[in-house]
Amino acid sequence: MSKTALIAMSGGVDSSVSAVLMLERGYTCMGATMKLYDISDAPVQKKTKTCCSDQDIYDAAYVAIKLGMKYEILDLSAEFADRVIKPFIATYEAGGTPNPCIECNRYLKFAALRKCANDKGFDYVVTGHYARIEYDEGRGRWLLKRGLDPAKDQSYVLYSMTQDELAHTIFPLGGMTKEETRKIAEEHELINAKKGDSQDICFVPDGDYAAFMERYTGKTYPEGDFLDEEGHRIGRHKGAVRYTTGQRKGLGIAAGERIFVYDKDMEKNLVYVGREARVFSKSFLVSDMNLIMTDSLDVPVKLSVMTRYRGHEAPGTLEKLTAEEAEGYFEKESSGSANKLYTYSPAETYYRVTFDEPQRAITKGQAAVFYDGDCVFGGGTICRVLSEN
Repeated sequence: MSKTALIAMSGGVDSSVSAVLMLERGYTCMGATMKLYDISDAPVQKKTKTCCSDQDIYDAAYVAIKLGMKYEILDLSAEFADRVIKPFIATYEAGGTPNPCIECNRYLKFAALRKCANDKGFDYVVTGHYARIEYDEGRGRWLLKRGLDPAKDQSYVLYSMTQDELAHTIFPLGGMTKEETRKIAEEHELINAKKGDSQDICFVPDGDYAAFMERYTGKTYPEGDFLDEEGHRIGRHKGAVRYTTGQRKGLGIAAGERIFVYDKDMEKNLVYVGREARVFSKSFLVSDMNLIMTDSLDVPVKLSVMTRYRGHEAPGTLEKLTAEEAEGYFEKESSGSANKLYTYSPAETYYRVTFDEPQRAITKGQAAVFYDGDCVFGGGTICRVLSEN
């Protein structure tokens, strides 16, 4: 009996070629498109760089039929709202900057879709991500590794995958380049062989996330004060949710020098701006950690750290904190209201990351992903950027 696979088909060329490759390997496959959000009501006319459109569903269905596969549309819009949209809004309102694609991968593609595959009796879930999965006999663990094409590597957004998910997921494109993928699509005359990659947040296709939040919640995010490093009012902002750490453009402040957002106080609706040196930090705390290469971290370990998708990596040390150490950091950092984000939770395990050299614009709410060579050691959410002593 042949092995079976549920192909997550977005309508793009990557997932379509993944289906081709799985069929060529002899798998019995079914295509499935997750209907997550209806962008038809979004205030944008040109929707060519996002997913979830009617055209994407049509393209996925067309390819599935062409390849002789069964095909279904899975309505996961309720789960998407709870697991992606609401946390996206909550993170911005708390002063952070979210990465909704990570949450979508975590809770939809490799949780809800995995459950669907189980219910339907499929052995594997297959996606078009550029990453690799290997089993390490010595460790007795499944490993997540970078895609071989550094320009397309997507391992950063997959760090939350569990051992069970890794064991039942296949990334057929992990060892390929985008050019090779398109060549296969052209050889099979797929409708989306030359289709561009999706780049925007699917539920914010016009890029104006603050306007989306106001439409979705019915709230208005009011104007407030810009404060300089000495606490002096130097201008008015358009709502604190609209600014992120390291931002320079769009501030509308004539300061006579280049200034950057370095902190926010959401309770008081204040945005702090200052010299570029203020956006550099050497250490931060991580919560909601998922470890892949090991099941626990008992001693500090030196790793390569990435704090932003497509950002650069830098060497740093990852170490697990005791409850007392973590609580002490939160108490210390909460002494200044401008540095608040999340409150300390005794049920959470916290980790401290210390870079060898200060890094620019470490941002609360973003993911910190740790690499040991080509392997993803693990990752978590940046929950607090520590002040320099």
